[in-house]
Formats: sequence, C-alpha cells, structure tokens
Amino acid sequence: MKIAIIGTGNLGLSIAKGLVINNAITTLYLTKRNPSSLNEWNNTKNVTVTYDNIEAVKNADILIFAVQPSQMEGILEEIKHLLTEKHVLISTITGFKISRIEALIGSTFPIIRSMPNTAISVGKSMTCLCSNTVGEKRIAIASAIFNGLGTSIIIEEEHMQAATVICASGIAFWMRLIRATTQGGVQLGFDAKEAMMMSMHTALGAASLLIETDTHPEQEIDKVTTPRGCTITGLNEMEHQGLSSSLIQGLVASFEKINEISTQ
Repeated sequence: MKIAIIGTGNLGLSIAKGLVINNAITTLYLTKRNPSSLNEWNNTKNVTVTYDNIEAVKNADILIFAVQPSQMEGILEEIKHLLTEKHVLISTITGFKISRIEALIGSTFPIIRSMPNTAISVGKSMTCLCSNTVGEKRIAIASAIFNGLGTSIIIEEEHMQAATVICASGIAFWMRLIRATTQGGVQLGFDAKEAMMMSMHTALGAASLLIETDTHPEQEIDKVTTPRGCTITGLNEMEHQGLSSSLIQGLVASFEKINEISTQ
C-alpha cells in the first residue's frame, strides 16, 4: 500500500511503526512541519520524511490524517485539488465529522473516520471506524491497518462520541481501576511494585479470558465465587459502595461533556 501520514506526531508515529512492523507498505510518506524530529526514519526502507503535504498526497493512495482539529480544514484546502479516485482518506481527528470533510472536498471520495486509543503505541488499540457511503467499499483497508495495531470495529458515525468515551477515555478509567487495586494490594501488605504487577497482569488475564473464550463476565465470575467465600463477599461490598453505579455514571458524565464540547 502507498500510504501518507499527514501530521506525524505521537499518534502518527505509532501508526507508522505498526505499518512498518507489519510490512503493510510499499511506500510510506511521513509529513510534519518540522521533519527534523523524524530524522531516525530517513534510513528506513520505503519511507520518505517531508514537510510537504502536496508531495505526500501525490505519491500515496491512502491518506491518514493525524493533525490537530484546528489544522484539518487548512490542510484539506491545500490538497483537495490533488485528490483523485485512487485516494482513500482516513481521519483520526476526534470530533471532526465526515459531513464537515465532505463540505470541504466533496462527497465523491471514500472518507473514513477512525478513533484509536493510546494503546496503539503497543499494538493494542481498540479502534472504532465509520465511513461515508462511498467509503463503505473501502473501509476494509482501514480495518486491515488498525487490526495490525490492535483490534478494530465498524460502527455508525452517530456512536463515535460514545465510542470515544468507552475506548479513548476508557484507557484512563481502566488505569484508575488498576491503580486502586494496586493501592489495595499495598494496604494488604505487598510493596508497590509487587502490587502493581499483580494488578496489571490480573486485569490483562481477565480481559484475555473474555476475548479468548467469548464468554460473559458473569460466567467467569461464577467460576471464582463460592458460597460465603471471600470473592463474593468482596464483590458484594464493592457493589454496596457503588462500584458499577459509579462507573456507569462516570461514562455518562464523560459522554455529556464530550457532547457539550462538540457544540461549542
């Protein structure tokens, strides 16, 4: 694939690394206002580093935009006259709707929105995708790219705000849960490093169980709870203190906030 990443900051670099590791490119252009920070890529096979978005667009079929929202309109105005039927546009920009992109370049091009999270840097992102009508036939390309950087799912664009809360903000929510179990481990007598290791890998094991076995959380909970046992006692106390309720309320509050921001 001939790919250009327009705006190679932290997210763009993570995508670039995944593409190279997975041997998913024939040509890769990386653009940045100050390309000197990408000097280490100059000796990477089939990779070109440049400040010139026009050069990148001319030499690529798939354009991945990883710039700040305030920069997107200007970049689209700059390159729209270069777009042809070969191009697929993939935006990683939070809150930048497909209709807004179409208003700038027209609706004849495949436009795909993606919402990865920060775990993309370790190849474990949960990335949500949606597209315009033309893009439906090309969205498999985006799925292939992001499946190489974790897991992807195709959703309706109307759910992208909620997906941002569950997947992108969700990273922070799960980090807080891991921190809390670490603190609990310290209170139970472990040092912080030991408690952190146990918390992290237990969380990883729980998620892996559900992914690998395709079971429901309650089925796995039933396997480790016994009548009058310590697990059910702990679970019930957590629920009495509002564990599930506070998590749900937090998600709803985050969702309301992102909707408020999007209307400003």
